Amino acid sequence: MAYEEVAIEAIKHALKALRKRHLVEEGAHAPALAALNRPFVLQGSEWKEKAENLEVELQQCYKAQARLSEQLVVEVAESRASKSLLQEKETLITDLQNELNQARDECSHLTELLGEKTKALELLMAEHQDLKAQLEAMTLRANNAEAENKTLVDRWMLQKMQDAERLNEVDGVVRQSEDGAEFYVESSIPSTCKQRIPAHDGGCASILFEYNSSKLISGGQDRAIKMWDTTSGSLTNSFYGCLGSVLDLSITHDNKFIIAASSSNNLYVWDANSGRIRHTLTGHIDKVCAVDVSKFSSRYVVSAAYDRTIKVWDLQKGYCNNTIIFHSNCNSLAFSMDALTICSGHVDGNLRLWDVQTGKLLSEVAAHSQAVTSVSLSRNGNMILTSGRDNLHNLFDIRTLEICGTFRSNANRVASNWSRSCISADDGYVTAGSVDGSVHIWSVLNGKMVSTLKEHTSSVLCCSWSGLGNPLATSDKSGTICIWS
Repeated sequence: MAYEEVAIEAIKHALKALRKRHLVEEGAHAPALAALNRPFVLQGSEWKEKAENLEVELQQCYKAQARLSEQLVVEVAESRASKSLLQEKETLITDLQNELNQARDECSHLTELLGEKTKALELLMAEHQDLKAQLEAMTLRANNAEAENKTLVDRWMLQKMQDAERLNEVDGVVRQSEDGAEFYVESSIPSTCKQRIPAHDGGCASILFEYNSSKLISGGQDRAIKMWDTTSGSLTNSFYGCLGSVLDLSITHDNKFIIAASSSNNLYVWDANSGRIRHTLTGHIDKVCAVDVSKFSSRYVVSAAYDRTIKVWDLQKGYCNNTIIFHSNCNSLAFSMDALTICSGHVDGNLRLWDVQTGKLLSEVAAHSQAVTSVSLSRNGNMILTSGRDNLHNLFDIRTLEICGTFRSNANRVASNWSRSCISADDGYVTAGSVDGSVHIWSVLNGKMVSTLKEHTSSVLCCSWSGLGNPLATSDKSGTICIWS
């Protein structure tokens, strides 16, 4: 009985399991049975719709595939380009690496050369220091020798001048030059005004004596050129035709031609015998303030104007040979004895020497702290006398431009930019006028003032000493000329 019950229970349990399985399978196959139970027409429309949807999805897939293919082509091209660029970069890196290695090699080589050059430079610097020390020692010795030589030369010149003065006292008063064509007597210190001539209206800026003569030529603001007999004080000749004030005068060595520098921008050349104008030299564009004639040939004239030029003229042809242009105006000038050099004094205070032929500046020296007003040559041609607005009168050696003497006085004050001083015929005295009307005379030998002459009532503008030794002539702003003996 027990076994039967167990079997019945097992059969019941198996039946329950079969029922559950049937239910599960029936639920699983329900959609299929439902589909089989639907009509075939409805199923066909659903399949068509699904087919259309699948076709649309397929077209979209094709489009996506085309886009991806294009992107793939582009990326492949970019990849190839990048690969090519990468190869170029690798090649460039290789080249740069090679260049870097070469540069390192060159740098090493240059470093070695620099080391060698540095050693050579140090050696040269040491040699330079030794040579510099030797040069300083030699310069010191040369300066000492030059100072000693200058002292000896000064002593020798002083001794010579003393000997010359003693010879003049003993041997007489007349001496002849080398060519025998010119003579002068020993100059004596004047003390008396023997003639007082009212020569010009408005001032007399320039006077000079004829060569080897006592005749005096004067030029003034009245545009007249006059010749005077200094013995009697009488007028012997007059020269007309100048169209401006006469600022400077010169005369040829043979006394045949008189040249005047004028404020009319021209120079005028007169025949001294006939009194007629031979040339009017034009070319300056401002007032001509200085003129001189060659003492060597009487053919060439040099002039200076306030247009910052110095001109050399040919008197025979009447035209300009050469023009020198300089930044500082020239107030006064003079030819050297050989007529190869022009000595010029400028507004900037410098004395300059020029080559006549080339116009080249040969040398210059700061002669004065203010404008140079006068430049005159000594009789022997070795000395240059300059005067300046600093109220100094300096004597220079024309060969070295070294100063040989300075002449000054508290009472002597230069009157204008064209106040002319002079040296006596025997080169023994320096004469200069003053703004107070006095005339001062210094001895070249000792630099001391030996005389003060007082006769003028206005500023003295010009001094001129006769080549015969005496007399001395001076002119002033009122046009008066005084003859001193």
